[in-house]
Amino acid sequence: MTAEAETERPGAEADEPGWEVDPDDEWALAVVATVGRQLKLRREAAGMRAGEFGAAVGYGEDLVYKIEGGRRIPRPEYLERADEVLGAGGLLAAMKEDVAKVRYPKKVRDLAELESRAVELLSYGSHNLHGLLQTEEYARALLSTRRPTLSADELERAVAARMARKAVFDRVPAPELSFVQEEVTLRRPVGGRMVLRRQLEHLLHVARLRHVEVQVMPTSRGDHPGTGGRIQVLKFGDGTAVGRADDEFGNRPVSDPRQLRILELRYGIIRAEALTARESLAFIEQMLGET
Repeated sequence: MTAEAETERPGAEADEPGWEVDPDDEWALAVVATVGRQLKLRREAAGMRAGEFGAAVGYGEDLVYKIEGGRRIPRPEYLERADEVLGAGGLLAAMKEDVAKVRYPKKVRDLAELESRAVELLSYGSHNLHGLLQTEEYARALLSTRRPTLSADELERAVAARMARKAVFDRVPAPELSFVQEEVTLRRPVGGRMVLRRQLEHLLHVARLRHVEVQVMPTSRGDHPGTGGRIQVLKFGDGTAVGRADDEFGNRPVSDPRQLRILELRYGIIRAEALTARESLAFIEQMLGET
């Protein structure tokens, strides 16, 4: 089947090498427009028509126009192929870095930016595993439960964005990461038994990192101050911090020292009530054996 025929068949849009641009994300719109303009200039300078170029890179003419018009975010492989076809010497392929973050929703980019600057992260999870702890297949299964249902394009972008945030584990110097997870978040078979099993194996791996501490809150301990939902605090090198709680401050991010003290107080009590890090490792290993 030709590339042109593929773009015409029903449902082919999700298979095209690009993502839709959020019309409300001004920064993303500007970046994608700039990348599209550069691609068009390079193509025209090479004396290639859109259809000819599309055939050369293996995609339909309609998609070429969408990307050049700033209406689609090109995938990395599209830029790599365009670089080869147009003889750009790596300049077009280098734009992968420019669009790497644009593919993610703004709120996810903002969260990832905060996590990339944090020197300490405190997180209590009551319903699901923290996104930084999730495997790709677990994240995909979890995000697939959202309603309204995410489109194939939205689901792919959401999973990719969540996985990209995990770069925080490889930072140097490494931030101090503390997670307290309710027992139920480790038992819920999201994606099925084997997905959960691999998730628990990954959790054990992460929990053994020197700068990471994972603690489990047994369901039997019902008198701690985390019953209102998630709590998260991110601390930065300049002494500032930002936090959020499901049942406090309207679920909005807060940076006022008085409000942060409340969140840290609650987190400290939760942490003290949970199993120790060593006990939690043994607990997760036991659960893995039962799965």
